[in-house]
Amino acid sequence: MQLLAEPIDIGTRSPTVLLNESDAAELGVHALERVQLRRDGRTTIAIVELTDELVSEGTLGVTRRLGHIEGEVEVSVAPQPDSVYYIRKKLDDIELEADELSQLVRDIYEERLADVELGAYVSGIYTNGLSMEETMHLTESMADVGETITWEEPVIADKHSIGGVAGNRVTPILVPIVAAAGLKIPKTSSRAVTSAAGTADTMEVLCDVEFSVAEIRDIVGKTGGCLVWGGAVNLSPVDDRIIRAETPLSIDPKGQLIASVLSKKKSAGSTNVVVDIPYGEGAKVESLAEARELAKDFNRVGDHLGMAVECAITNGVAPVGRGVGPVLEAREVLATLAGGGPNDLRVKAIRLADVLFESVGVDADAAEILDSGQAEETFREILAAQNGDPDVEAADLSPGRHTVAVRADRDGVVTHVNNRLVNEVARRAGAPRDPGAGLELHRRVGEMAASGETLFTVHAESEDKLADAKALSERVETVRVRHPDEALVDRV
Repeated sequence: MQLLAEPIDIGTRSPTVLLNESDAAELGVHALERVQLRRDGRTTIAIVELTDELVSEGTLGVTRRLGHIEGEVEVSVAPQPDSVYYIRKKLDDIELEADELSQLVRDIYEERLADVELGAYVSGIYTNGLSMEETMHLTESMADVGETITWEEPVIADKHSIGGVAGNRVTPILVPIVAAAGLKIPKTSSRAVTSAAGTADTMEVLCDVEFSVAEIRDIVGKTGGCLVWGGAVNLSPVDDRIIRAETPLSIDPKGQLIASVLSKKKSAGSTNVVVDIPYGEGAKVESLAEARELAKDFNRVGDHLGMAVECAITNGVAPVGRGVGPVLEAREVLATLAGGGPNDLRVKAIRLADVLFESVGVDADAAEILDSGQAEETFREILAAQNGDPDVEAADLSPGRHTVAVRADRDGVVTHVNNRLVNEVARRAGAPRDPGAGLELHRRVGEMAASGETLFTVHAESEDKLADAKALSERVETVRVRHPDEALVDRV
């Protein structure tokens, strides 16, 4: 069928066209199926959406992702990708072969799958899991597409946390510690998916985070490290598309998690990686046994890829630090590098850096590097290289001016601070999109609180979002306060 392709000012994440329902009926194509577009010897696959209003008969509406297609175009039904059959196999709990996983990754990379099919894929992985063989093959396949970075140095250090702990802003402290010791640590980090701030969100308060591979090389060459957003470079891009399908479901299946982390590290040229696995109530991993099993799997896949992976199993029962949200976390990073800051944030950064030093065989003391001011000096060099202000101070950063205090309704001791709810309240307040949004914890686990005392303060950049966060705070128990006698019962 010949149709006239015209641009439609609609942004879509997948290559999408709009077909008039009459033309679709003649073609025999339905919504979310695929069509082939042939023009000037080029063939493009696109996903179909139907309309009887936005485009007229004989016209093909081309969304911005396909803006290069205009004029007369031949439209025909595209064959269904083999990957759809492989997704059905996984939903039926049938193990996938290496070539099937490779094709699945390739089809995701070439955007041949609709969002609903990606959703079915992550649902199959979540329900039926991945075997160790599948995880290894999937990680390799994901690392093989997109760009890779190679380095002349034999040792390239890296660090990753599986997430789930609010305020866990260890990376901006660890990276300059490691770089100050003479190691190369080109850290590509994520933006928040379900938390109040990812490392990239926090760093963006202080400097630019979007750079090309060539620019990353230049920054690392000057300073020994970088703290950039991984989504700005094409490293394991399939991972970003899978995360897009996982986010609405708030799921992060174990095998896919391992493939996600280690494919990125392999693409970035990392040789030695420390993986932080927090566990505890409210964290992604709730039991110590589960954390140990996940660590073993990370080690096995790392060995398969030729990377030395060390896992640090850490306490994930409560948030790290007191600030949650981009600006509030950036302030604590600066304070910690300057010799202050929350003690738990400082201790965790030091311990993970020391694990990395031991992994690469470097005789360095993370606490000494931090206390001497070397780490802060290196961090400010990184800020300057990433177009930030190297003289910025914690006091220069102001959180959202709209605030509400959430107070204790009884005398007692704080027995639990719920990571998931802390993140949710901060997100309702606008984090991470609004950098100044978040919350500030005034009472931590084990601390006493009197009735009427402030447990935490919510910050927002708009009154409407503050009201939404306040409403949630009134419905849930983000910070649990118990009478000392009740607290004893809680711990039994």
